[in-house]
Amino acid sequence: MSAPATDSLFFALFPDEAAAARLIGLSTQLRTQYGLKAKAIPPERLHVTLHYLGAFAGLPDELVAQAHAAASSIALPPAEIELAWIESFPGRRAKRPLVLAGDVSPSFHALERTLHAALADAGIAVKPYPRFVPHVTLLYDEQRVPPHPVAPVGWRAGEFALVRSLLGQSRHEVLARWPLEG
Repeated sequence: MSAPATDSLFFALFPDEAAAARLIGLSTQLRTQYGLKAKAIPPERLHVTLHYLGAFAGLPDELVAQAHAAASSIALPPAEIELAWIESFPGRRAKRPLVLAGDVSPSFHALERTLHAALADAGIAVKPYPRFVPHVTLLYDEQRVPPHPVAPVGWRAGEFALVRSLLGQSRHEVLARWPLEG
């Protein structure tokens, strides 16, 4: 029997301070509007996932090194993010993620595809998303919110990061950051 997963790893883009404040404001508005009981995700954990690497029993040092090497090869300009609709994602759990989602911009697509190729070149098996939807999870709630447009929240991501999530602890630890310049 394998040990239970304690950690997950993923690459992420974090909102700048102004976008994070707008995301928190939107969470507050939606909680009031729909009578949601869940607490909003704290600003330091708000992010858009670029690539999920998996869940593990402990921190897999070799995978971290491979992921670091792959990310270090990326040389791209900043990625534009614009998220413009709310929806509750489906899930098996009672509490479902309420997300602010958007379309993939050309610069975001270039980063996502380039990182995917670099990870594959480094020997990391990464599943391509059948339909990639950039999104930020605002909260988890039992009540579903119907999809609808909202005032867009956008930012220009000048870096991406490798993040360790400590499962069940609601904590993220940034392991490394790489600039997006140009």
